[in-house]
Amino acid sequence: MPPSSIAAQASEPSTRVWYEVSWNPLPSLWNLEGVSPKLILARTWRAFFADNLPGRAAQLGYFFLFSLFPALFCASAMLGLAARSAASIYVKLLESLADFMPPAAFGIVIQTFHQTTSASTAGKVTFGLVAALWSASVGTSAIQDTLNHVYKVKESRPYWKRQLNAIAMTIVLSLLVTLSLAALFGSGALAAWLRLRIPHGDLIAMPAHVLGIMVAIGLFTLVFALIYYWAPDVKTRRWRWLTPGAAVGLAGWLLATLGLRLYLHFFNTFSVTYGSLGAVIILLLWFYITGLMLLLGAEINSEIEVCVAERHLAAAAEDSSLPQANRDAASANASPEGFAQAARFKAQS
Repeated sequence: MPPSSIAAQASEPSTRVWYEVSWNPLPSLWNLEGVSPKLILARTWRAFFADNLPGRAAQLGYFFLFSLFPALFCASAMLGLAARSAASIYVKLLESLADFMPPAAFGIVIQTFHQTTSASTAGKVTFGLVAALWSASVGTSAIQDTLNHVYKVKESRPYWKRQLNAIAMTIVLSLLVTLSLAALFGSGALAAWLRLRIPHGDLIAMPAHVLGIMVAIGLFTLVFALIYYWAPDVKTRRWRWLTPGAAVGLAGWLLATLGLRLYLHFFNTFSVTYGSLGAVIILLLWFYITGLMLLLGAEINSEIEVCVAERHLAAAAEDSSLPQANRDAASANASPEGFAQAARFKAQS
């Protein structure tokens, strides 16, 4: 960025705040530094609609749906060429996803996986790999665009670098999701084995199953952390394992998924309204919820940084408006010698 552009950005109050957020991220978003949580919630609520997060979540939902099946096509083709048992193992891993997805949406995913696995060829591997990489770059680029909008930054990375980043990030995210499914599947299998082989195994099986769920949630938290770290084109990046936005987004995603499952269990009207497309609409709705919670978490994090940055800039402006003598006195009082001098003066009086 040219120096003249930087100076122009820093001259405007609102732009200067976002400039501060982009260049000087906070060490921890849990330390609000005196900012009221009520203020952050109010600003997040306004920014939620000002940034059109519901509309942008719909875009993400479409791209998630668009990239899911080419990725499954590529994975199933390679597994089908490797071994039939490898494909069956991956099916068992996907079955662990049934705890988080609506049954109808999971049904269409597993059905597509079976169809592509049953007819895998070398040509399909090549085509599926190219299609998966391209669609993954499109879907991840959509995440980058939406988070750039949330953080009020313009994309400055070259096109080739942005695409390579998108592909690399998608591969890493896919591995993390696969590991989380493996944790759920492994804990379930271990719990079942303990119930059968060990007397009173239920007492040990339940903690083992809970441990698998906690590991999966930890890996999903890592997914949020990676997206929030790498997707927006902020000028200075700071890694954070867990942020308030990630905690709210992940908890909201789990609760919304549970609520959707309950709604579909008692009031499933999608099949009546959409017919044979009902399962696809449910899957798209679940992706929409996923994108919305991801964006909500990013919005919370950005508003925390903005509120704290405004507080820092206001304090700096107030300090610069003081006469030089007052600033020197304040600096002296802030030092250990200043505190000692003030204590002596108080003792004498």
